[in-house]
Amino acid sequence: MSIKITPIILSGGSGTRLWPLSRKDRPKQFLQLFGEHSMLQETILRLIGIENIGRPIIVCNENHRFLVAHQCHDIGIETTIILEPNGRNTAPAITVAAIQSLKEFEDSVLLVLSADHKIEDIEGFHHAIALAKQTALEMKLVTFGVKPTGPNIGYGYIKYSGNENELSKVERFEEKPNLERANEYLMSKEYLWNSGMFMFTSECLLDELKKFNPEMYNKSLEAIEKSSKDLDFIRLDEKSFNSCPSDSIDYALMEKSDNVFVIPVDIGWSDLGTFESLRDSKTKDINGNTFEGDIISFDTDNTFIRSSGKLIATLGISNMTIINTKDVLFVSDNIRSDGVKDIVRVLSESERSEHIHHRKVFRPWGWFDSIDLGENYQVKKLHVNPKAKLSLQKHSKRDEHWVVVNGQAIVTKGDKTIVLQSGDSVYIPRETKHSIENVSNNDLVLIEVQSGSYLGEDDIIRYEDLYNRQ
Repeated sequence: MSIKITPIILSGGSGTRLWPLSRKDRPKQFLQLFGEHSMLQETILRLIGIENIGRPIIVCNENHRFLVAHQCHDIGIETTIILEPNGRNTAPAITVAAIQSLKEFEDSVLLVLSADHKIEDIEGFHHAIALAKQTALEMKLVTFGVKPTGPNIGYGYIKYSGNENELSKVERFEEKPNLERANEYLMSKEYLWNSGMFMFTSECLLDELKKFNPEMYNKSLEAIEKSSKDLDFIRLDEKSFNSCPSDSIDYALMEKSDNVFVIPVDIGWSDLGTFESLRDSKTKDINGNTFEGDIISFDTDNTFIRSSGKLIATLGISNMTIINTKDVLFVSDNIRSDGVKDIVRVLSESERSEHIHHRKVFRPWGWFDSIDLGENYQVKKLHVNPKAKLSLQKHSKRDEHWVVVNGQAIVTKGDKTIVLQSGDSVYIPRETKHSIENVSNNDLVLIEVQSGSYLGEDDIIRYEDLYNRQ
């Protein structure tokens, strides 16, 4: 019987360089940047067709657990989801997933992937995985090196010896170079982009870690052994995991081991880490433009525009990136677009919410859209999924008024239970315990009007919650 391949999908990135598309509460791996599926869903779906592929193990931030679960459910994929209390870089995430895989499968080869990569040549990707699997079964650590298409300074590099189309031993890993060094790497044909994709058996990985990073192995093992079940999630022990060294898998192991091999691949790979890489991965018109949304343009070239709803009209511009969301308009020269991280830093320092979430905020019960916000009031549209329920809660600083637009709502107000139909409304004074439940098989839509001295999402005291939120 052929040994299974267990995908380990790392989904803990924040994607700040793609702000305002990517936010802390909904980073790029959960966005539909190409077609109808998110990057996470695309990562999983491109594994279909690989022989003996097993159930994926996804490692994510606990704040994203319901996003991961919902997106996997939407494409009909069963997964094991491990929750990180805090991000500790890629090495601890891979290590805890490897230890967990041994609890689920006695024998498997781990395929480590990031949730936010784009790969165009699926057949070539599958072929490389088949080759890597055979090498991994020989108790070797295997990485996938991408053949450079230009002098990219945003990627790390791998120096290797051997034929550019064959498995080779890694000579060394190089950090992100400057442009002069990147050109030297390109011309030498001895370097590959470090894709951050790997294959190895759990046994091989853990044995190497015990040798080169025993503290990381021990703390990761402790985090799994002391983990707890939270609904369908595996919640790592916070104290153990937070004391684990925070290192990339390259620094923690790959750069230290002499048992690392690389497979050169040319599969249309991109990590979509910046607007430059996102632009490069898009189809362009005759003038070098990519337009997504309601766009009218004249005398515009080499420009990327993405708009959510609002019409954008341009005249006589070049080399621009324009991103319009429901709450933010971002405009940048193409050369400067990578500097968006400075804007995110200022937003964070100013304690503004635009770097954390979009106007449309997803919750385990559905989502809400903040339609209007002013002094002492806020208007939201609430969408409650079938059979879903908001927590039993109260607010100290605001009153709420709900109006049912579509569906039927079962409302708890104090010690009363009220049934509301379309067109009905109810007033919830502050300090009143309340909840909304959708017991039907149809969507429930409400308008919520908040009024009070403070309208923040942290003005919530929860008493009961189906989703185990604090």
